Amino acid sequence: MRHRRKGRVLGRSPSHQRALLRNLASALLLTEQEREADEPGAAKVPGRIVTTLAKAKEVRPLVERCVTIAKHGLVAQGKAGEFATSAVRDSAEWKQWRQGEQWQRWARAMAPAVKARRRVVQLLGDKRAARVLFERVAPRFADRPGGYTRILKLAAPRLGDAGPRAVLEFVGAESVAPAAPRVESAR
Repeated sequence: MRHRRKGRVLGRSPSHQRALLRNLASALLLTEQEREADEPGAAKVPGRIVTTLAKAKEVRPLVERCVTIAKHGLVAQGKAGEFATSAVRDSAEWKQWRQGEQWQRWARAMAPAVKARRRVVQLLGDKRAARVLFERVAPRFADRPGGYTRILKLAAPRLGDAGPRAVLEFVGAESVAPAAPRVESAR
């Protein structure tokens, strides 16, 4: 019996499950990366991956958690911006700022942002995906309280084993592909 045992096993050991979920979450975030259309590995539609329905349902909470952590990190980074300097690193003005009280305030205000980045890298296991999350995805959902992803079931099953497929994508106008125009039939 599976009393109080949550989650799907997905036919894998626990370490393999964690690796699978990390890879799926990283793949979803890396589709948001800016690439040329003809570049190998470029996504057809940014912010969207196709996988099985069970995997999509399992990876969704991980992605949502990462976006929430990144949003909190961006808030802390914004608060730290008021104590920052615009001086070039290692210049005389920067060194003076580094020795002063403003730097200590900046460091204290920046600590939650650094913690958030480290936590996301720990959850995803991919620094590039974390960078994409903080630079492109989290700012887009700054005003949204939750529900950053959606799962759409596909009608055609997977070839080979007829597994039910689904699309996991970020919500918002940027992630939705333009719909084909409807043609009205003349009778």
